[in-house]
Amino acid sequence: MKRYLILEDGSIYEGEDFGADCESSGEVVFTTGMTGYQEAITDQSYADQILVFTNPLIGNYGITLADYESLEPQIKGVICHQVARHPDNWRMQTTLPKFLKQLNIPGLQGIDTRELVKKLRIHGTLKGRITDSKENAVSIAQELKQRNITQGVISRVSTKNSYPVPGSKRNIVVVDFGIKHGILRELAERDCNCIVLPYTATAEEILNLNPDGVLLSNGPGNPEEMLMAAKMVQEVEKHVPLFGICMGHQVFALANGASTYKMKFGHRGFNHPVREIATGNIGFTSQNHGYAVDPKSINKENLMITHVEVNDGTVEGLRHKKYPAFSVQFHPDATPGPHDEDSLFDDFMSMIDQRKEEERHA
Repeated sequence: MKRYLILEDGSIYEGEDFGADCESSGEVVFTTGMTGYQEAITDQSYADQILVFTNPLIGNYGITLADYESLEPQIKGVICHQVARHPDNWRMQTTLPKFLKQLNIPGLQGIDTRELVKKLRIHGTLKGRITDSKENAVSIAQELKQRNITQGVISRVSTKNSYPVPGSKRNIVVVDFGIKHGILRELAERDCNCIVLPYTATAEEILNLNPDGVLLSNGPGNPEEMLMAAKMVQEVEKHVPLFGICMGHQVFALANGASTYKMKFGHRGFNHPVREIATGNIGFTSQNHGYAVDPKSINKENLMITHVEVNDGTVEGLRHKKYPAFSVQFHPDATPGPHDEDSLFDDFMSMIDQRKEEERHA
């Protein structure tokens, strides 16, 4: 069947349907990742967004349970040039179209994704709707212009109840802004005893659990909506080591006086080069964010910039000058993507151990 993408600027793209038989609206964004379509689709940082894949063919190795980044993804649609007709992989449990249909996520294939991505790069992120009819395209475009699609999105993807991820070593409290399973896997590999809390967790609730460290997770949406979480961080960072990832990085920045801004089309993909300022080393990173920290707003008395994006100079890492706390804009868990920066989890463990050793001899 024919299916259409209607953008807020009135543009119409005609293609073929796959996945769920439904209409859906979202913020249209693109990823440059060549693989990892399942991890991207199930990443809650894409909540309320329609994801365009620049790689011309996706779905060729199917879907497997082991590669989920969340069990209830909130992505609003998938767009690609072509879906593989005959996927083949020894790990495969189902196909991409069946997977999307099961999750009630519509797909659109057969359009010129290169032209669409060029539009998004030139004009910036646009809102859009995947629909089976273009009859009301003008009214749909007008409606999309007036909608704030991603407002309050973290409240919909964060866990409603705390839960444990048992281990036997360091006690870590994880604040869930839309966490990827990859982060929990990295902590599990280091045998951390984790408790995952909702994004609304207060400093008192966190400190009452007597954690050795606190991790602020990735997540979707506008970080300026997380001012209560930033207030929590202001208190927590005084008492225990803290590590922020993606949204957690932005909340950490807000907590220490910096501000954020919405990027033109964001960073989404697995090939973003990031330079560590102290060493000059460059690592390739997995990224998924539409907002960034404004470097001009950073209070140099509290924070130092540790990493920058090579291509555009975006702030990619921060470290507190007084407290054992740091953050990165990219995803060191790298699911999918290169594992150049997964040692940051080891740095977090070392920071925790050093703090405990200092307290032992205090």
